[in-house]
This record gives sequence, structure tokens and C-alpha cells, in this order.
Amino acid sequence: MPGETQYDNEKEMNLVGHLSELRNRLIVTAVTFIVLFFIGFIYVKDIYHFFVKDLGFTLNITGLTDTVSVYITMAGLVAIIGTLPLLCLQIWLFIRPGLTKQEQKSSLPYIPAVFLLFIAGLTFGYIVFVQLIVPFLLSLNEGMFNEIFTYDRYFKLLFRVIVPFAVLFEIPVVTMFLTSLGILTPAFMRKTRKYAYLILVIVGAAITPPDFVLQIVVAIPLILLYEISIYLSDFVYRKKLKKHQEFMESD
Repeated sequence: MPGETQYDNEKEMNLVGHLSELRNRLIVTAVTFIVLFFIGFIYVKDIYHFFVKDLGFTLNITGLTDTVSVYITMAGLVAIIGTLPLLCLQIWLFIRPGLTKQEQKSSLPYIPAVFLLFIAGLTFGYIVFVQLIVPFLLSLNEGMFNEIFTYDRYFKLLFRVIVPFAVLFEIPVVTMFLTSLGILTPAFMRKTRKYAYLILVIVGAAITPPDFVLQIVVAIPLILLYEISIYLSDFVYRKKLKKHQEFMESD
């Protein structure tokens, strides 16, 4: 059937075109990551000193290759943070043809929001780690042992704390996005509030030392973040209902 053959060819061409576009956008993102990685590699000493300036002790290395690991870790962190907004933009540009003009306009602000909340989460996690967790862990020693702090153990613990915070701080954006798609509603978030609180408390306990006060200090901002997400979900939901009502009345 000539018509069916032509239709299949068009579908195949569209698929190839989409895959080609996706490949190009991934290449742009990868090149940006590599460039930022080399920039971070050049300024690795400044970045490293920023992370250790507030410490009351000196970090040590135990192997010849540990210095290389320092360079890779610091440069990789810069590249990931710097590439995140571009990655979000490339994803948005890829799905933009399938969105209406109104959806394009409403979804574009999510890009800077994702980046800013990611940075806010990293910053909050870093403050909690340096100002609360490290002093608490140091206080447990009480002169019993000689303290030798190695670079790899310190930064593994640091990233174990700050990365979950960076992810959790994206809850408001994810909530607004899912509400705009009709997958999530503020009523459902209010109904499951107590379960969400429990999960957030467990996550806070998992990334902090076993100290009740410290775990409460960490859990409170996460709970507040959930409450803010409910408010934002309600805002998006009411706006969505209003547009739907206006559309129905216009018909």
C-alpha cells in the first residue's frame, strides 16, 4: 500500500530526526561538561581552599595518587554544577516542539529554579556539615585517640551529606511540575503529609550522625520545604482549574 509505506517512511524520518537532535544536544552538554571540568582543574587549589578554610584541622593524604583524586573531585564538582542549567535547557528545547505556547511559557522558569534550588541545597548541606556535624563528631573523641583526617574520608562524608540535600531541595520544582501535568494534587499531598514527614525524618537521620537534636535540626527545614511544596502545588492547581474553566466558558 503506497499510503502506508509513505506514512511509515515519515515516521521513520521523524524518529531519525529526533534521535539526531537528541545526540546533538547530548554532545553540546558533554562538551560543556569537559570545558568546565578543565576550568575547574585549573582553579582546583582555590576551590579546595574554599572547602577547607573553615576547618580547624588539616587534611592528609596517604597515597601518591590521592592528589590526582583531589583534582578530579574538585573539577568534577565544578563541571556538574555548571552543566546542570545547560542540561535542563537542552531537555526543555528537546521537548519544546511537543508543548503548546502556554506550556512553553510556564515550563521555562523551571530551568533556573532547578539550578538555584540545587545550589541552595548544596549550600544548606554544607553549612549543616561544617557547623553542626563536624563539631559533633569531633566532640566524641574527648582526647581518647590521635586524630588523623584524610582527604578521601572527609570528602566522602561531605558529599554523602550535601548531595541528598541538593536533591531534596528540588521537591518544590518537582511538585509544581507534576501538578501542572495533573499527576499530583495538593489534596493528595495534604492527605499523605504524615507519611511524607516520616520519610523526610528518616532521610535526615540517615545523612546525619546519631544525635537526636541534630536530626531534628536537619528534619525541620525539610518539613518546611514540604509545606512550601504544598502551597506551590495548590497555586499551580488553582491556576490550572481557572484556565480550564475559562476554556469551557469560551466554548
